[in-house]
Amino acid sequence: MKNNKSKFSKYLVSGVAALALAAGAAGSASAAENGKFRVGIVTFLSGPAAGPFGVPSANAAKVLVDELNKGNLPAPYDKVGINGLEIEAVVIDEAGGATKQVEEYRNLVQRQNVDAVIGYVSSGDCLAIAPVAEELKTFTIAYDCGTPRLFADNPDAQYMFRTGLDASVDNIGAVRYLAATRPDVTRLAGIQQNYSWGQDSWADFTAAASALLPEAEVVEEQFPKIYQGQYGAEISALSVKRPEIVHSSFWGGDMEALVLQANARGLLEDATGLLTCGEASFATYKDQAPNGMIIGARGPFGQFAPDNELNTWFEGVYQNAYDLEPVYPATKMAQAILGLKYAAENAGVADKEIPSAEQLAAAMKGATFESVSGTVEMARGNGHQAMQGITYGEYHYEDGVASIKNAVSFDGECVTPPEGVAAADWIADGFPGAKCN
Repeated sequence: MKNNKSKFSKYLVSGVAALALAAGAAGSASAAENGKFRVGIVTFLSGPAAGPFGVPSANAAKVLVDELNKGNLPAPYDKVGINGLEIEAVVIDEAGGATKQVEEYRNLVQRQNVDAVIGYVSSGDCLAIAPVAEELKTFTIAYDCGTPRLFADNPDAQYMFRTGLDASVDNIGAVRYLAATRPDVTRLAGIQQNYSWGQDSWADFTAAASALLPEAEVVEEQFPKIYQGQYGAEISALSVKRPEIVHSSFWGGDMEALVLQANARGLLEDATGLLTCGEASFATYKDQAPNGMIIGARGPFGQFAPDNELNTWFEGVYQNAYDLEPVYPATKMAQAILGLKYAAENAGVADKEIPSAEQLAAAMKGATFESVSGTVEMARGNGHQAMQGITYGEYHYEDGVASIKNAVSFDGECVTPPEGVAAADWIADGFPGAKCN
């Protein structure tokens, strides 16, 4: 794919396949010239992460932007576009690595003249973009990436925000789910992608397990390369240790391959899989995942999103457009766009005026806004990081219908370290101040 820039109006979005992007770069007219609010959207449109992550995210952005421009959303988002201005989205493929993404980000800001950027699944890409957002003074929302380092490494961030949760919440929540539903479990194992995401996820999971499941022991851990694709040796190594729980933070095509291969080899018959990112493939597992496999959505997203007016509306328009239920990457993209709209319309500027990046940041910092996942509090990371609860449950597929059973939710203050406290320290100290129902 030589040219990976496009506008929504120029490409066809498929519900399950990779995007087919039209040739030709987006124009370079500024928002002031065409009178639109221009947003850069960055997610995986090619490669292993496109199917379960990038395509649902891009689909969500497309349907939400279309509906916002028609003024069709429920209150408080029923104002046309963003602050009365039509939204123009410029879509960028996240594939290619951090160096390429920094180049693409500079192009979005300096040539495409976007008013804000929403994007990034990869933690490596988020960490690379954060200092550039500060350098270019551009309002930017990380919609999915999970590294706890995003604001630890950038404590003075002014323009970078994240409306999703970090990986520590995923893994503390996963252990709390086991403690609530399987308190007698004793044999844990894990398989993680061998880079910071997988290593940090496993470290948080095992540390939390030591605190909340003191009788459990880690019987095996495996760290294959990211995008390895074939896991026969690792599955065999896990199987011989006879674990009761197999934890994995695999995401994207790696996660789907692991489930398919582990299920075929019987590992997931003898042990229960626990996938922190597992809900991303809820719409496409069908009978390829075993009943009872524990899945998470990295927060109250996808199948775990609450029954509120915004989410009911979003699920309806998404399903009508793509004949699929929105999985968690789609919900998180919708949340980021609503966060941007909230900030623009609470920045204290006149109707149909585009706020500056400083005004957007001031309105977003420490804000509380309503979303498809319920109420979002920007209560961590000095007001730049969202705090919400998290839910886990079991995947079941019967008579052609997939469902979630035995779901358990945990409040944000039950699974999120206090402001300024590192997750490792909070876990090691026994979760002081945690508020759990």
